Amino acid sequence: MYDVMSSKAEEFISDEEIRDCLDYAKKNKTNGELIDQILTKAKEMKGITHREALVLLDCELEDKNEEIYKLAKEIKQEFYGNRIVMFAPLYLSNYCINGCEYCPYHAKNKHIRRKKLSQEEIKAEVIALQDMGHKRLALEAGEDPKNNPIEYILESIKTIYGIHHKNGDIRRVNVNIAATTVEEYRMLKDAGIGTYILFQETYNKESYEKLHPTGPKSDYAYHTEAMDRAMDGGIDDVGLGVLYGLNNYRYDFTGIIMHAEHLEAAKGCGPHTISVPRLRRADDIDPDTFDNGISDDLFAKIVACLRIAVPYTGMIVSTRESKECRERVLELGISQISGGSKTSVGGYVSPEPEEENSAQFDVSDNRTLDEVVKWLMEMDYVPSFCTACYREGRTGDRFMSLLKSKQIVNCCHPNALMTLKEYLEDYASLETKEVGEKLIEKELEVVTNPKVRQIAKDYIDQIHEGKRDFRF
Repeated sequence: MYDVMSSKAEEFISDEEIRDCLDYAKKNKTNGELIDQILTKAKEMKGITHREALVLLDCELEDKNEEIYKLAKEIKQEFYGNRIVMFAPLYLSNYCINGCEYCPYHAKNKHIRRKKLSQEEIKAEVIALQDMGHKRLALEAGEDPKNNPIEYILESIKTIYGIHHKNGDIRRVNVNIAATTVEEYRMLKDAGIGTYILFQETYNKESYEKLHPTGPKSDYAYHTEAMDRAMDGGIDDVGLGVLYGLNNYRYDFTGIIMHAEHLEAAKGCGPHTISVPRLRRADDIDPDTFDNGISDDLFAKIVACLRIAVPYTGMIVSTRESKECRERVLELGISQISGGSKTSVGGYVSPEPEEENSAQFDVSDNRTLDEVVKWLMEMDYVPSFCTACYREGRTGDRFMSLLKSKQIVNCCHPNALMTLKEYLEDYASLETKEVGEKLIEKELEVVTNPKVRQIAKDYIDQIHEGKRDFRF
């Protein structure tokens, strides 16, 4: 039975409820009157239900689809403006004891090169990332209690936060590791992590169990209930995601919105982010094995409908996607992207020859961070390296209340401009710096509060003189 408040995975992600939604949406895909009603509600920018969102996703009326895309763009602009948060993944270890059939780290893969970074190697990777200009990392590691215990993750976080290189500092470490206990989530919280990220892969229990035949990850309920335990452990910000291409996209689209609704209802705060990765080719993995691929057009509509359903949640797209695809979905709802990413262990310092590939997946956007930053600015986006909210305690429901009241812009926009100025001064190429200086000058005039605008201008002048790390 479906129960949004339940702590049991099979009740807050009800298979019966999802299948009923699938039938309902299919029957109403050309019901213009119902779709208009949903769009009218959605225009209040307070979100819509999983059932309503699926109706929009399934809509086959061309004029209504245009309205859907238009509304997604308006919601993105209203809450996130033209700011795009930048981050990079850092792979610590690809040792893993799980049998996930879509991941090259699976335990049966005997020809992938296994590697775990030492603390010295982590320092070298982080310095390489700092030299690019990154301030925010997402730590990645396979599940292996022997090689990657929680103590290793905690030590790695301490190492990363302790590295001060030239003007470089990693100011926020997000963590994407396997589902664990409330006690260990509390340890991660105490270590100062930002967001805890865990992809569900698929919400279909039957498919999930087939795709995860062995290892701790095979426990569907334990995995699906991880975010509840993380929040019970004091972690305010959690990040959801499904891997599109593994299972029926309509099922997983509905499931992830239901998961967000559950966290909002049961824990008082929905997810901080939702990621939308698509299955990619990797060592020992052929995406053609999974007959659930989705086109770029469908991917764009998924992003748009998610943005309408969860207007307050950040949305992430990685370098799995091409430049062209990322450009399209940025305006439809994406608020965070990675740049200059390496998905192999140790890949920032020592890129691997192709025959020794230990990457988790193939990257489609291979541009440098500088190229990505310049590209964003040329489209009038503001690349943001800001981590101020986390460091000022604006997390969880405190962040969401500011976002819902639309007051967060008074912090986010000037903070984005100041961190961009830091990037331009310390890391940018001459061409990128030239584009960026013009953008900052223009964007400062967009800051509506005169006092905030003047303070931001003063801080930016001080950044030019060599000072760093100002924030509202």
